[in-house]
Amino acid sequence: MGMARGAIVSFRLGLSDGVSIIARLWQQTLADIGFDMVTVAGEGPVDRLVPGLGIEAPDGPDPDAVAAALADVDLVVVENLCTIPLNPAAARSVAAALAGRPAILHHHDPPWQRRRFASVTELPAHDPAWRHVVINRLTAEQFAQRGIPATVIYNGFDTRCPEGDRAAMRARLGVADDTRLVVHPVRAIARKNIPAAIAIAEELGGAYWLMGQAEDGYGATLENLLRGARCPVIHRPSARTPDIYAAADLVVFPSVWEGFGNPPVEAAIWRRPCVVGDYPVAEELAEFGFRWFSADRLGEVRAFLDCPDAGLLDENQAIATKHFSLDRVRSDLAALLDEAGWLP
Repeated sequence: MGMARGAIVSFRLGLSDGVSIIARLWQQTLADIGFDMVTVAGEGPVDRLVPGLGIEAPDGPDPDAVAAALADVDLVVVENLCTIPLNPAAARSVAAALAGRPAILHHHDPPWQRRRFASVTELPAHDPAWRHVVINRLTAEQFAQRGIPATVIYNGFDTRCPEGDRAAMRARLGVADDTRLVVHPVRAIARKNIPAAIAIAEELGGAYWLMGQAEDGYGATLENLLRGARCPVIHRPSARTPDIYAAADLVVFPSVWEGFGNPPVEAAIWRRPCVVGDYPVAEELAEFGFRWFSADRLGEVRAFLDCPDAGLLDENQAIATKHFSLDRVRSDLAALLDEAGWLP
C-alpha cells in the first residue's frame, strides 16, 4: 500500500512519563518497520494536537477533530488512552474513530489494576478489528478472563547504553564524589512508595535523589516527606538517562504496584544495583534471572556497595540485553503486524 502512515495516540506524548518513553520507542520501531509516523495527543510536543484528549481535559475532544486527525492514517497505535479511565470522553471518541480499522491498543494500566477505577467496566475498549498488546503476562491473563485476546510485548530499551558523565552530573546536583547517591527515577505518586525509598537512603547514609514531580494530589504529602527526611534530598529532573545512572550508586524502586517498572531494567542496562519492591510484575520480570535487592535486607545492599560484585552486574546486563532490547520489541511487533496483515 505504498508508504503506510502510522499514528501514535495518547493523552500526552513526548514527555518524561513511562508511557511517553515507551511510545517514543514504539514510534521509532514502527518507523524502522516502514511506517511514516505521526503523533496525536492532547498535550506535549506532538505533530497533531487535539484539544480535549489530555488527562485534565474537562469535556473530552470534539469527535470530528479526532476523526480528522486520524483520517489519513493506515495503522493507529493507542497508548493507554482507551485503557485507563482518565478521560472517558476521549476514549469514546478515539474508539468511535477507529471502529473496524487496523489499530493496536497498547495497554499499560487497565482499570481493574487501580483501586479507584475498579468499578469501571467500559474500558478497555474492544473491537474485533483491533489487536491488543499488554506489557506483562499477568495482564494478558486478566484480559483473557474478560474475553479479550491480548499479546504480551514487554517494554524495550536502548541496550547499547552510551556512557554517562558521572562527574558532570554530580557537579550539577552538588553531590560530592564520595557521597552515596540513591536515585529514585519516578513520578511522585503514592504507589511509588517514596517513604520506603527515603528510608533506604537514610539507612545507607546516602543522599536521596527523586526525579519526578508530584501528581494525583500528592504534593502536600511529598513536601512533608522530603522535609522530614534524615538525609540530604535532591528533587529535580534530568533528561539524560545515561547521566542519571552514571551519577547514581544505587537505584531504588520500592513500588507497591507497577504495570511494568522501567527503572530496574534500566539499572541492569547501566550496571547499577537496584532495590525492587515486591509488586506482582516484579516477580514476573525476576523470572528472567535478574538479581535485585530487597528493601528488608539492606545489609546485602551495604555489602554490595562496599564491595561491588561485577558478576552480578554482568549477569543483569546480559539478561536485559537479551530479553528487553529494541530489537526484541521490533521482532515482536513485526510478527504481530504480519499475523494481522498490516505490514507496510
